[in-house]
Amino acid sequence: MNAEFFSAIEDIEREKGIPREYMFDKINQAIMTAFRREHPDAADNAVLEIDEDKKKIEMYVITDVVETVENPAIEMTEAQAHKYNKKAKAGMQIRVPVDTKEFGRIAAGSAKQVIIQGIREAERGMIYDEFTSHEHEILTGEVSRIDPRTGSVSMKISSNSEYTDALLSANEQIRDEVLVEGKRIKVYVIEVRKSSRGPQVLISRTHPGLVKRLFELEVPEISDGSVEIKSVAREAGSRTKMAVWSTVADVDPIGACVGPRGGRVGSIVDELGGEKIDIIRYSEDPEAYIAAALSPANVLSVTMSEDGKSCRVIVPDNQLSLAIGKEGQNARLAAKLTGYKIDIKPESEG
Repeated sequence: MNAEFFSAIEDIEREKGIPREYMFDKINQAIMTAFRREHPDAADNAVLEIDEDKKKIEMYVITDVVETVENPAIEMTEAQAHKYNKKAKAGMQIRVPVDTKEFGRIAAGSAKQVIIQGIREAERGMIYDEFTSHEHEILTGEVSRIDPRTGSVSMKISSNSEYTDALLSANEQIRDEVLVEGKRIKVYVIEVRKSSRGPQVLISRTHPGLVKRLFELEVPEISDGSVEIKSVAREAGSRTKMAVWSTVADVDPIGACVGPRGGRVGSIVDELGGEKIDIIRYSEDPEAYIAAALSPANVLSVTMSEDGKSCRVIVPDNQLSLAIGKEGQNARLAAKLTGYKIDIKPESEG
């Protein structure tokens, strides 16, 4: 335990960001644990001293000087004690250094273990901090392995200079999307958790937040705040409805999201494998909002219920199937988008 050891600790602090006080504390604990395991009778009397100024680490056993030795682990006679302290007498306590070779072996092994563990913990901590800052955002990942049994996809995702592994489970994948090893795709970070094996990054391709973030990246008017995304309802791989609102009078929120010649929405549709996206105008008037949400169907009237949580919608007879949609999808997404229960009736029954 010489100057090189202390220099190595300083290097680790500088490069990995692990405080040397933390490292010394862990090394102290590890050495003491190892010593107690091998010398249980002397465990309570052992003392470790780390002297940064002198670049020394030493270990002692506090030993009682006695006339008759009963416990050799923590007692010795005056004659034996004189080897360490010429003035030692019965009734005194002296510090007896642990054998250099034995201490060196224990200390070196413990220090190495602690340093490796410390570096691992610090790296996990940095990865956790980095990816936690990207919760509810989009990151790009590369498919590294596909489990043929479960369909789960292992991915390598990156943020700045940090990399970590993440699992895209089968139920978080877009239906019918074909993923192959080496393919790079955008994923939505749902949550980052701490686990015994390091940070666990939960990612999704089906979350409505993925669509929202893709539009934020693609549409400058959303980035600058002149257009707001009010709500998103999604059935991944099939259809999304998104309600938008303009905070600036002369900005068309739908036109901004669609883009010149449909280029902006088109690039997002491509990223999502052809998923249809309906962009509708948000309104603070529930009736107007619900009518817009049921597009492409034409709505004749919307009548709100007394409880304010549901409504009755009348559509032309020839628009009923369009308003409901295939397997009820259009009506279902409109209800999810607006937050209202929607009962659709044809004009002939109205």
